[in-house]
Amino acid sequence: MKEGRWKPDLKIWVNMDAKKKALEIAMGQIEKQFGKGSIMKLGEDTSRMNIECIATGSLDLDIAIGIGGIPRGRIIEIYGPESSGKTTVALHIIAEAQREGGVAAFIDAEHALDPVYAKNLGVDIDELIVSQPDTGEQALEICEALVRSGAIDVIVIDSVAALVPKAEIQGEMGDSHVGLQARLMSQALRKLAGVINKSKTSTIFINQLREKVGIMFGNPETTTGGRALKFYASVRLDVRRIETLKQGDVMIGNRTRVKVVKNKIAPPFKIAEFDIMYGKGISREGSILDCAAKQDIVKKSGSWYSYEDNKLGQGRENSKQFLVENPQIALEIENKIRTFHNLPLMAEHEQKKSALAVDSE
Repeated sequence: MKEGRWKPDLKIWVNMDAKKKALEIAMGQIEKQFGKGSIMKLGEDTSRMNIECIATGSLDLDIAIGIGGIPRGRIIEIYGPESSGKTTVALHIIAEAQREGGVAAFIDAEHALDPVYAKNLGVDIDELIVSQPDTGEQALEICEALVRSGAIDVIVIDSVAALVPKAEIQGEMGDSHVGLQARLMSQALRKLAGVINKSKTSTIFINQLREKVGIMFGNPETTTGGRALKFYASVRLDVRRIETLKQGDVMIGNRTRVKVVKNKIAPPFKIAEFDIMYGKGISREGSILDCAAKQDIVKKSGSWYSYEDNKLGQGRENSKQFLVENPQIALEIENKIRTFHNLPLMAEHEQKKSALAVDSE
């Protein structure tokens, strides 16, 4: 009896041991030429399956993304209308990365970063690396140099629309530069994608919305900078302001909805909602309260919120304030939510750091 497998289409016996040996030799040569880890069987390196992440500052958004935050070593696009909270979400991610001992960089192509607001959100502005480039090429070269250093945990580029090609800046005001920015982004992302993954740097591109002309049916909205970013991004977040929060007649913040429109690491199209308070950023307690109410961890009876034997307060704002004043209960509720969604638990020292960042406001 011959050893191997009969291939009826080729009418030959295939020796499986010889095939296996040939594959091992080929893989050995590839590793010798391109380095260890350049080729492998997917099941061999289980560390690749457990994707590391950086929290977003909103528990509901961490759950919606599916792994507890934005993935490390991937490209993320955050887009939406003006004043919807795009930069606020990005700054919260920077603050969370710094809290874990990471290094963050902010490439401010719009020249609009407010250091006071960033500090209020918990960003350590003394340690934040900031660049205000003159051209799109300069911004993307700075980004590439920082990523290649391997020392940066998260880079934010604000925004793609402000990455103006050098030819456009040096040209006259009425000159036509069709597709110039799209070509710039396409070339940059081809170069960046590999090194971003190797260096485990989360790279966030903030983007603006434009409208296509002459669209009769369907959504006329599109993002700037061509299509390359849509393909290279592992996660795309659509940020929208849906409501203005008021206390009496005074406007105190916005209710924000984020839709995960693309997700390569978990199921997409999940939706998260959270409060962005003016001058303070994302309300952590508000996110905890909303998630706990959804899962019946916190009971809601009329306008009253209660947790086990504790009455949190009448109305949402009073209940949020109770959690601010009782961080131990807030931590307990948060960890119950995290356990339910199989997310890493928040340690007490991390919760204290978050509270200190809020108190410093």
